[in-house]
Formats: sequence, C-alpha cells, structure tokens
Amino acid sequence: MPLCVPARPLQLLLDAKANVEGSLQDGMENYTETPLQLAAAAGNFELVSLLLERGADPMVGTTYRNGISTAPHGDMNSYSLAAAHGHRNVFRKLLSHTETGKGDVLSLEEILAEGSDLEGRSASQIDLIRSGKAKLKALKEAMYHSSEHGHVDITIDIRSLGVPWTLHTWMESLRTCFHQQRRPLIQGLLKEFSCIEEEEYTEELITHGLPLMFQILRASKNEVISQQLSAIFTQCYGPYPIPKMVEIKRKQSSRLDPHFLNNKEMSDVTFLVEGKPFYAHKVLLFTASSRFKSLLANRPCGENTCIEISNVKYHIFQLVMQYLYFGATEALHIRNTEVMELLSAAKFFQLEALQRHCEMICSKNINTETCVEIYNHTKFLDAPVLSSYIEGYFLKNMVILIELEPFKQLLYDAPPDSPGCDILQDLEKTLANRIQSIHLSSSKGSIV
Repeated sequence: MPLCVPARPLQLLLDAKANVEGSLQDGMENYTETPLQLAAAAGNFELVSLLLERGADPMVGTTYRNGISTAPHGDMNSYSLAAAHGHRNVFRKLLSHTETGKGDVLSLEEILAEGSDLEGRSASQIDLIRSGKAKLKALKEAMYHSSEHGHVDITIDIRSLGVPWTLHTWMESLRTCFHQQRRPLIQGLLKEFSCIEEEEYTEELITHGLPLMFQILRASKNEVISQQLSAIFTQCYGPYPIPKMVEIKRKQSSRLDPHFLNNKEMSDVTFLVEGKPFYAHKVLLFTASSRFKSLLANRPCGENTCIEISNVKYHIFQLVMQYLYFGATEALHIRNTEVMELLSAAKFFQLEALQRHCEMICSKNINTETCVEIYNHTKFLDAPVLSSYIEGYFLKNMVILIELEPFKQLLYDAPPDSPGCDILQDLEKTLANRIQSIHLSSSKGSIV
C-alpha cells in the first residue's frame, strides 16, 4: 500500500473488508511491511490513527527474506520504524493506543519485576506477562533505533516508561546530546549511568564510552557535569584497592662491608659532589648499574679516579652509596622531605630497586593535599609506575578531588611548554586498563 494513500480512500478500503494488515496472513512469517509500518515510517499521523482504530497491530514485525533483520535484537515493528525516523508524535500515538483500555495489563516496571518465573500462575496471568514482555522487547528495539539515529527525545520517552538502558543506547544518546550542546539532557543522562548494570561494561565502554566522557570533561568545565563524570569514573574504577607496587630485588649480588663506605685509604675512585669528595670502590660500582659502569669507563687504571657529579646533593648521594654498600634498602633512613630527590638520583644512576623503594614510600604519603604535587614531580621524573598508581588514586577519589582547586588546575591548566603531558589522556588510559582487568579479564576479582 503506497504511503501517499489519503485517509478517506483507505477508510473505504477498510470498510470493504480489506485486511488492515495488508498481505500479512495469520500464522505466517511476514516478509513485507504492513500498512501501519509504512505509515509509522512515513510519519503519517492520520493514517496511523485510522489503522490503529481498525485493529492494526503495532507489535507485528517484519522478517527479511535473506534472513537478516535490520534490528539487532529482533524484527522491525511499527514502534521501531517510528522511532528510527524520529516521528515522536506517531510513536506516542502507537504507545497510547496499546495502553488505552488495557488497565489489567501489567506495566513495564511490573514485567521487569516479575522475572521469567511463570510457575504457579494462571493462564490469564501468563498471557499478561508474555504480552508485556513482547511489548518490552519491542520498545527495547525502538530505543535502540531512536538512539542510533540521534532521536534522543524519543529515546528518553521510552526510558521514562521503565525500559532499561543498555550501554549502547546510553552512549549514543549522550553523544547526540553532546553534539547538540543540550546541557540539561547531558546532566540527566550522566545521572542515569548508575542504572546501567556492570554486565554492560563491555569493550564498547573502553573503545567508545570513555573517549566520549573524557571529551565531554575536557570541553565542558561545568561544575555539575564535572562532578557527575567524576562519580562515573569512580564507579567504573570499582571498589577494589589500587593495585600495589611490587618491590624489586637487586639484580647484582655484590656488596661491600659498610666499613669500606667513604673510606679514603681503601678507595680507588673519588666522586666530587657539591665540592665534597666521596670515596668509593670500582669493584662494587661496575656491577651496580650501566650508568656507573659508563661513568667509570675510559678512566685511567691503577690510580684514584675523580668523577664530578652534578645535580645531586651530597647527602642524597650518600644514601645512594649506603644502599649499594649495604646491598639493600632496609638500612636506609629516608625522610619524607628527601624521598623525591633520592628517587631522582636512583633513576639517574639506573638503580631500579632503589627507585621502586622510593616510589613505594611516595605512594604511602599520598593524600588529597599532597597527591597533585607528588604527581607533578613524578611526571617530571618520568616514573610511569608511580604515575599510574597516583592516577588510580585520582580516579578512586575523584568526587572529592574535583572540588579542590589544585586538582582542577591539573586537569584544565596544563602548561603550554609540556604538550606531551595530558593528564586527561593518562587518566582515560589508566581507567581503561582498570575496566579491562576487572570486567573483561579472565581473572576477574584478582585486583588487590
């Protein structure tokens, strides 16, 4: 039946006993659109109203001969077609018609609450539940199509009926609202994220959802939206603790008696640090790290070699040497005020075990007041393990931190001379790894 048929001729056809469902036959698969589907797709409110009055069924779906349906969850029905084409008034008409005069039909909320258990119910109750579930399925399909085609108002209409979000419909609706700069709807959608089940945290959340939400955070400095996004990121990060850093054991086994430490009479190499000499031994330093080995290379043999060390304070260098001579970190007494300088020195001298020990001390000093300062130092030193740990702290406590000025400056006021430092990009990557490990990994729940 062509779409341009006026209501009057159609009424005459129906009065002449024409099938209101067109070529559809009872009990047969439908491979062609019904008149109601065509009218719904075209947005012809008058024809839709007439067909509904004459008994047309909006629940009838269309199956395609090649076995492929345009809907991901089922057949296209009149709800889906009206929603996909953005005909909100037609969609509401279809909805209101199915609800009119059916006060005994269970609501969608009741259908969701009923579950799938039909045992012990009467035949009439079973019919009601089945018809309600069919309607729920049809509306889920319509919700998918309205979100896919950017008709967010229809999507929200469907959601208001109690139809649950899927991650996909929520994300596509959020994307549409962001592109259309509809701030009130963005806020409403962000609030709704908590209604999405954790089972929906799929790869799509990582590949499409997180980039979209971080793009919104980057573009919109609205306090309400920032707070809502912070709550979502904290929710996605999960209740598990931040993964702990693991101590690194020294690769080299050599050590010297502490009696030899800074002993002028027994040394064969002298370091000059802040103008002061520090006496050491080549036999230990050659196995300590590649950096020490290169410092000692091409030096005259058989005589005391003097090497000047810049940008390291004497007492920090002394701690480095204590670590090497004692062969472990247990004997070190590191004050919180000097741990960052020692971390820098450990990185310079390529002492991974000492660096990790300093990073672990730093991690214990992190709180809402110190986290930004420690993070800035960590990024400057290029210590990725500690950086990742602090980013986890940011995500886990973002609802609190987003209210603090230093954290907001960190997010939004990146210095122009450091284009490679993008805190939002780093947070997105850390959160993606977290979701991957908790929700998508085969070893779920192993984060401790």
